[in-house]
Amino acid sequence: MGLLFSGSDWDFHTLDTIHRACEEIAVGEFGLQIYPNQIEVITSEQMLDAYSSNGLPLMYRHWSFGKHFARDEVLYRRGFQGLAYEIVINSSPCIAYVMEENTATLQALVIAHACFGHNHFFRNNYLFRQWTDAEAILGYLQYAKSYVAECEERHGTAAVERILDAAHALRHQGIHRYPKRRWRLGEEAERALARRAHAETTYDPLMRTVPGYAAARTEPQARRQVEEIARARLRLPEENVLYFCEKHSPRLADWERELVRIVRLLAQYFYPQIQTKVANEGCATFCHYEILTRMHEKGQISNGALLEFLHSHSSVIMQPQLGDQRFSGWNPYALGFAIMKDIQRVCLDPDKEDRDWFPAFAGNGDPWATLRDVWANYRDEGLIRQFLGPKVMRAFRMVHLADRSAETTYRVNEIHDEEGYRRIASLMAEQYDPAHIAPMIDVADVDLFGNRALKLVHESVRGTRLDAELARKTLLCAETLWGYRVHLQERDSESGRVLAEHASS
Repeated sequence: MGLLFSGSDWDFHTLDTIHRACEEIAVGEFGLQIYPNQIEVITSEQMLDAYSSNGLPLMYRHWSFGKHFARDEVLYRRGFQGLAYEIVINSSPCIAYVMEENTATLQALVIAHACFGHNHFFRNNYLFRQWTDAEAILGYLQYAKSYVAECEERHGTAAVERILDAAHALRHQGIHRYPKRRWRLGEEAERALARRAHAETTYDPLMRTVPGYAAARTEPQARRQVEEIARARLRLPEENVLYFCEKHSPRLADWERELVRIVRLLAQYFYPQIQTKVANEGCATFCHYEILTRMHEKGQISNGALLEFLHSHSSVIMQPQLGDQRFSGWNPYALGFAIMKDIQRVCLDPDKEDRDWFPAFAGNGDPWATLRDVWANYRDEGLIRQFLGPKVMRAFRMVHLADRSAETTYRVNEIHDEEGYRRIASLMAEQYDPAHIAPMIDVADVDLFGNRALKLVHESVRGTRLDAELARKTLLCAETLWGYRVHLQERDSESGRVLAEHASS
């Protein structure tokens, strides 16, 4: 087979030819398993619009999306910010947006990266299999968009934005962290219609549904009995604050509950992506590197196209050093790609150090089977804890620096020795723990027969504290959804000692 394209120009036939060639290598040779692909070519302005709505093809209206669009557009037009080559949607079919400004070589890179790397990860990783429903997300987004528009028409934009603003502020606390059932988004729209049709029978305010409520006002024994029944129904503690407000708020109307539910389900949809940034981008970057390298070996792309690809690839995996003004932490593309390449090397050509660190797969001769297993069964925390090896740590010059306010200089706690490597890997993994991504806040208690105040508890990990002003503003949003005062207690996760207390008003 000859060259897939010549020069930088392309048309839709070229895209189809590139996709078929990538599929032959990715699926036929490397054993990737993917959803069907849908490639959409968009302009830079459409890409900015996709940025503003979390990359989703359909989204309800909210002022914050417009704010993000205006900010990103100004930065892009003035040259302070670039645009991604692509955006890919975890759906079936898997939708990949590609920029019309891309050259043919970049389109090949994008298709290999998104349509096969990300696509395989979405379909096979256990977190996505537990928490997302790729077959139904597009249908649910259409339902959410039309429902919000209907609510704006019936109740006014201000009333709808009031609930959406509050729910957006709490979306990181609108997550079920542990699976209770298989998530089926396709059923949610049907269930929503059923709830609306039978709202009066499916929900009553909490205080009115408790048997013996009237007697509990005057009789202490009856009151205790009713409290026990009510608390059993609440099933406290509850890790999902939005879920608790949606189900038990005494003040929310039925349409407001559905708005909270929409925000909560979409936050749950993004939950796996938050935990797999390094693994997901590492998988996609490794796949596009291997696919395009294989294309060059087969004579399908020219030497010039290979050099253009390598130039773009090098920019993607560039890791600024600590003293570089561009440094803002570890580049997930760089770290993920380095770990995947290291796993490949250990499978094919291990040394003694590799056999000591990775005895389970060192020298097994099958890197793709090993990598497919890694992509299916690990999130970022586990990936780094299990597969971040000494060679990658040395390449990235990783050390553990202690920054203490009482000292004028940094202290190097861990260096490149046996104990130091393991300690660095452990500390790196902890940075990707969900407890570090968003505060772990649970609903702990409700004053059922008093002022109905809601009590939240933040489990502080290693002394991590909340910003007091931000906490107060967020509690005001929680009060909007709950309808009454909300208290938050910060508590040390190990000792149980109370560190601070906050209130909505």
